[in-house]
Amino acid sequence: MYTICVKFACVDGKRSEFIKRVKAERILAAIQAEEGCIRYEYYLSENDDNELLLIEQWESKAHQQAHIEQPHTARLRGFKGEYITDTQLREVEIK
Repeated sequence: MYTICVKFACVDGKRSEFIKRVKAERILAAIQAEEGCIRYEYYLSENDDNELLLIEQWESKAHQQAHIEQPHTARLRGFKGEYITDTQLREVEIK
């Protein structure tokens, strides 16, 4: 299993708008339906209204890399800058 934690810093007050748009454009559903996707879920920080955590779990790194090339992922990248000011990615080893 290949797991990534992604911490986003959102534009002030835009966290909810970002999540709504990802859902409204059916990007979240498309990603979750991708081959090899085990989990792709957003979590809200209780301490910071502008922080968002994404947990991605894939059957393999190859599945995650294929995800990056999908058209819906490109659409997400296309508008992400309107809502996200910083992205920190960390691979996680789960034993």
